[in-house]
Amino acid sequence: MAETNLDIESLCIDVIRGIAMDAPHKARSGHQGTAMALAPLAHVLFSRVLRYSAEHPDWVNRDRFILSAGHASILQYAMLYLTGYKLSLDDIKEFRQWESLTPGHPEVGHTEGIEVTTGPLGQGFANAVGMAISERWMREQYGSENIDHRIYAICGDGDLSEGISHEAASFAGQQKLGRLICIYDDNHITIDGPTELSLQDDAVKRFEAYGWEVIDIGESGEDIDEIEKALNKAKANEELPSLIIIRSHIGFPSPTLTDSPSAHGYAFKDSEIAETKQVMGLPQNEQFYVPQDVVKFYKEAGSRHTSEALLSTWNPKDHLGTWNLDDIQSEYESKVGETVATRVASGVCLNKAAGTLAMIAGGADLTGNTGTALSGSDHISSENPSGKQLFFGVREHAMGAIMNGIALHGGVVPVGGTFLVFSDYMRPAIRLAALTQAKVIYSFTHDSVGVGEDGPTHQPVEQIMSLRAIPGLLVIRPADAKETVAAWKTALAHNGPTALILSRQNLPILEGTDVRKAQDGAYIIHDHESPEATLIATGSEVSLCLDFANNHAVRVISMPSWELLESEDHLADNSIPSVSVEAGITLGWSRYADVNVGIDRFGSSAPGDIVMDKLGINHESIQDAIS
Repeated sequence: MAETNLDIESLCIDVIRGIAMDAPHKARSGHQGTAMALAPLAHVLFSRVLRYSAEHPDWVNRDRFILSAGHASILQYAMLYLTGYKLSLDDIKEFRQWESLTPGHPEVGHTEGIEVTTGPLGQGFANAVGMAISERWMREQYGSENIDHRIYAICGDGDLSEGISHEAASFAGQQKLGRLICIYDDNHITIDGPTELSLQDDAVKRFEAYGWEVIDIGESGEDIDEIEKALNKAKANEELPSLIIIRSHIGFPSPTLTDSPSAHGYAFKDSEIAETKQVMGLPQNEQFYVPQDVVKFYKEAGSRHTSEALLSTWNPKDHLGTWNLDDIQSEYESKVGETVATRVASGVCLNKAAGTLAMIAGGADLTGNTGTALSGSDHISSENPSGKQLFFGVREHAMGAIMNGIALHGGVVPVGGTFLVFSDYMRPAIRLAALTQAKVIYSFTHDSVGVGEDGPTHQPVEQIMSLRAIPGLLVIRPADAKETVAAWKTALAHNGPTALILSRQNLPILEGTDVRKAQDGAYIIHDHESPEATLIATGSEVSLCLDFANNHAVRVISMPSWELLESEDHLADNSIPSVSVEAGITLGWSRYADVNVGIDRFGSSAPGDIVMDKLGINHESIQDAIS
């Protein structure tokens, strides 16, 4: 079929489908069918609906687009290339190759135009909820003349099957996030086969129950006018988040693989691609066919808002605010010998910082318990979007991903709290925060078996070490209130995620702790002219070691953070043994110490000090380790 006889928009959609087949085929890896099925939706979004400028990808007032179904990344890459972002056809041809700009799943900070890193299903959906919180908060704080945009996300059956989507959707409905528009690709296909094997949810009733507007356009996935109509209806609803449901057909318009589970992955090879291109009227033997009139059409769409972006000079970075914790540091330095839980000291630091910073803080139904309550601050709601206190509810996993969305939107620093043992519930989101270097701060409290009577289900033993195992996550376990100030100073200055590991029980404010030195990761807090051993401790165990040092010839090192430690040289003294002391598993401590005192089992229900003693966090175990 001659190119000039094709309707330009139909040709555009077919070109997207051709790229969706060709790039994974060249890579011999990737997901083709979903990108093919969603080509009409992507076309409508990028040519008719989204406000963006390909020339100015960081324009603060751009609409945010998230492909939560990140396995269909070639769809997003195709649109970024066609609309004029800094992504070439050669980059498309390098799909899934080493150091290419087109990795297997979208990665923020790696490829221009990507807003969040998606892949683990459901994360992008929850990120979109966080971005909607940021947009609304900033619009209320700074005015719609500076902030006025929407959040769009494409999700699939996999996203909505994952439990995180239930948490995030419930939260979004309760918050009435009217600028949030999610499009559900209801293709009825999973890797194992038809979704009916494992999924029978009524998405309409489910999201209506959450408090969303639901727009079900059924079998209109190929009708670009109907898709645009649905998107515009969702845009017009400022009161509720919107879910648009499209019944798509994976692999369409293949004569052999449409609606086939194999089309979810890499199913289109030479013959299947040729026969599908024949149906579309594209050259069958030409890979990456992109005619100039298609390029022209999309480049015009990608530059439609360029003049608006050029006129935008308002920058949220200029409004983040400043912070100063020196007065809190001085206060705690004057209270040596008094006792305070580090979660309490952390809350004091948070309240001081939140008074002057663009910051949102809250907990997973544990706001007061985790030191994330803001005194005198209104809680964020649809009636009061500009508060700073956010109640996440019992939703740790969604909280983590929502925080990532808030941070990656830009303009707001999120703080979220829960018990350390429940960090396991949010681990996938924490991992993505580290991967993307999202500036989020976690307040993880009840940090050891010192929790006591609640027993082993609530007593963390492996969680600190498991968090240390995440590359790019800064983990800090302060010994007292002064080191907690140091931890907050570090977290606020850090361009990435920080996990504060905080005690429930009161701890003495120690004479030897040093706010500046604590920011180096480790330092000598007590020395002896002729030490027989070096004790290396974190958190509540530092005071235990100092107490031991009163009657023993030992050096004591406080080590609040492994990650901050630039050099281990000052820890080493090969002439004497070194002993680590931490109320958690000993795995990993051999890196720093010859012998390890810790807890390599689950805890038990009893008063916290008794549990600590019974499980060997005591003078006797330290003495045995030295001997």
